[in-house]
Amino acid sequence: MYYVDPESIRYQLIYVSIFQQSLCKYETISPCTKPARGPKPTDLCAKMTSMPKIIYRSVIKDLILTFLLTLAFLNCILMMEKILRLSRLLSGVGATVTDMLRVIIYLQPQILMLTIPMSLLLSVLLVYGRMHLNSEIIILKTAGMDYMMISFPVMIFGLACFLASITVSFFLGPVSSVRLREEITRIIAVRSTLAIEEGTFNTSFKDLVILVKGKKTPDTLDGIFIYDTRSKDEPRVLIAKEGKIFLQDGSTIGLYLQDGYMNISKGSNTTELFFKVYKMALSLDAQSSAPKKVEFTPSQLLREARHSDTERTRTSFYLEFHRRLSLPLVCLVLVFLGPPLSSMSGKSGRLGGLAIGLLVFTLYYVILIYGENLARASRIPHYAGAWAATLVLGIFAFIMFRTESTR
Repeated sequence: MYYVDPESIRYQLIYVSIFQQSLCKYETISPCTKPARGPKPTDLCAKMTSMPKIIYRSVIKDLILTFLLTLAFLNCILMMEKILRLSRLLSGVGATVTDMLRVIIYLQPQILMLTIPMSLLLSVLLVYGRMHLNSEIIILKTAGMDYMMISFPVMIFGLACFLASITVSFFLGPVSSVRLREEITRIIAVRSTLAIEEGTFNTSFKDLVILVKGKKTPDTLDGIFIYDTRSKDEPRVLIAKEGKIFLQDGSTIGLYLQDGYMNISKGSNTTELFFKVYKMALSLDAQSSAPKKVEFTPSQLLREARHSDTERTRTSFYLEFHRRLSLPLVCLVLVFLGPPLSSMSGKSGRLGGLAIGLLVFTLYYVILIYGENLARASRIPHYAGAWAATLVLGIFAFIMFRTESTR
């Protein structure tokens, strides 16, 4: 009687599986036949059938853990640039830590569209590379499992990543992009007035120095002095009795000045203007609040493409639509590319798997960007530019998988 603990290490499971299969090959030994007397023996054939399931669960568990760690790492790396740029914008208007956390959450779906396929490939390379290094793949083949069966956990996990990527690309991505724009607009509208303190020279706005004597309300300023150097050749000094802050759009704050004058210097000449009402913009160098392509759903992208006036604009909408489809489909392609590549990375350790994964995606994105640029230049059709990289990767994955299967 052979007892198999489901929680034991994968090596024990594999060796027991080999022994059970070797027993069932002999006609003189029938482990599935109940003896005439004595206790009922362990059904070795049934245990042999359940053995791949135990191995699959163990491999999938390793894949999930490695995938989550890799996903968190890649998200942090790709998010740093966006966070630095947004922090320069939002810190100028006094954004709180809570505001920044909400912005980070709304950024995640946009980043996940890129990091889910990358994390899938890296997790497969690391897990199966370790199995190659420990000769577990050889043992599984010796036990009678073909390469399709060995890669079955990757297929299940790749399908789950494909569904997750489709959900992010079609639904969560557009919704989070809209929420991100609305959140930035809200932060600027609410926090900008708080950034201007009474009796303090404020330099939150680029090329502007603002000093206010007091605040009647949170958005109404009293006794305003402004030194404006946005035009280097014509620096200006503005003094107004009263002013009111309002939001013009998502990137620009308006300042409505009343009862004041403006001093403009140009070389040795000075011009002085008196005004009853004067409006000026306090730009924070943010992106426009107008909807962008990342905020559109696939159906909206197709509708905008059909109603576009120029070929360049139409092509850009079609390219965005194709990218929403091609990036999730890469997860299915990587199902057949990851296991064969892991045999190469297994010989060089974990750093080898990381290097090979990053190299594959670097080449993929180079071909993708190059094809999209050719499509924007009207040298090739938009669908050819969008799908060329995925097609090349798919052909390479098919050849690699077929070669490894026939080995």
